[in-house]
Amino acid sequence: MPSAKTPAPLAAVVLAAGKGTRMKSQKAKVLHEACGRPLAWFPIRRALELGADRIVVVVGHQAEEVERALRASLPGAPLRFALQREQLGTAHAVLAAKEALADHDGQVLILSGDTPLLTTGTLRAVVEARGAKPVSFATMTLDEPFGYGRVVRAKGKPTRIVEEKDATPAQRRIREVNAGLYCSDAAFLWKALAKADTRNAQNEYYLTDLVAAAARGRGAVAVPVAPGEAAGVNDRAQLAEVARVLTQRIAGAYMRSGVTIESPDRFDCDEEIEVGADSVIEPGVRLRGRTRIGARCTIGQGAVLVDARLADDVVVRPYTVIEDAEVGAGSLLGPFARLRPGSVLAEGVHVGNFTETKKTRLGKGSKANHLSYLGDAVIGAGVNVGAGTITCNYDGEKKHETRIGDGAFIGSDSILVAPIQIGAGAYVAAGSTLTKAVPDGALALGRARQENKEGWTARMLEARARAKVASGGGGPDGSGV
Repeated sequence: MPSAKTPAPLAAVVLAAGKGTRMKSQKAKVLHEACGRPLAWFPIRRALELGADRIVVVVGHQAEEVERALRASLPGAPLRFALQREQLGTAHAVLAAKEALADHDGQVLILSGDTPLLTTGTLRAVVEARGAKPVSFATMTLDEPFGYGRVVRAKGKPTRIVEEKDATPAQRRIREVNAGLYCSDAAFLWKALAKADTRNAQNEYYLTDLVAAAARGRGAVAVPVAPGEAAGVNDRAQLAEVARVLTQRIAGAYMRSGVTIESPDRFDCDEEIEVGADSVIEPGVRLRGRTRIGARCTIGQGAVLVDARLADDVVVRPYTVIEDAEVGAGSLLGPFARLRPGSVLAEGVHVGNFTETKKTRLGKGSKANHLSYLGDAVIGAGVNVGAGTITCNYDGEKKHETRIGDGAFIGSDSILVAPIQIGAGAYVAAGSTLTKAVPDGALALGRARQENKEGWTARMLEARARAKVASGGGGPDGSGV
């Protein structure tokens, strides 16, 4: 992970213990996702990018679920978890991390787990501004500051933060507010928080008291930040808004790197997706998971790619779905194709409209252009799979494999009952149902014998008419027919 040099060793505390009642959800707020990642992932990731060598996540509500989700989404990250058993305020939450940072002698960055729009640059500004002061903290100026702690100054210097419920009418008119982002010397942090009390309107231990404690000594440094960055997520509408902003940031980064996004407002993408230069992404595309797209690819309108790996020069036509599959260079997919997990396509493969693959390998240059299901199959190079072909891979209990050799031709509407092997260069006649192996170079026919019955239609219609008369439904003279 990229990092920046900081004046002293840097650790971070991310507050993620709250329930988030305004989300109206049984799921903890920090587990709600934006761009495919839990909300708490974002401040953690930004702190890691800044160079934090350990992150302590303070958990409470659904602690095990939060820890599990963050470890899964940040594999290998230096995460530690501290439990806040009772919700007694923000200072109490930070104190829960003290034991996990007992061996840390440096500075501590404190972030909220519901602030996904913070950038690494903003964190760096707050850390670097601290200098020799015990505390630096972020502020923002709002036209409507209701609900935020107000930054009180004396002779231009911040002296304390007053929460909304504790503020006087004059203080409530202050537009500079606390943004909830702090950097503190570790020794000062633990000493100051140990003295915090609950003499306030909410009877809680306030982290904001840290600023007043610093002001009584060497002082605190206030760092103005953009309000849009520091805003927290409190409900579903705000969640949707931050996801939109994050997606626009991702789209902007892609376009600056040489990717064409035809309609950024109609583009949906998770974090950490890779897209190569000169690729084109049409409107309505959704890129999810850990998708990797090579250079000069085209991703058609409405396509959904989840954990997909595409080599260079792949064309994905509209409304194709690719899930945990690998696609070789120069392949052509769709429209309306579906590659399910375990599908591996070599170079120059065509998988066309309404064709589905699952745990199937297609060799170089093979084609399945129309209306086929290929499951649990190994298909060689240069194979042509005709429209309507099905590999019958499931017998009701177990899955079985179909193997098709290089250069084979599978006629339309063929049913291949696995386990079965079709030899190299073999031909399967259209409409065949096969249950036995086909040797190399052989022609296999598995059709029922055709029989034509002359005059059958007239006899059938006459029989129907007689049956209707017999049942009292009218007759051939038109009465009721």
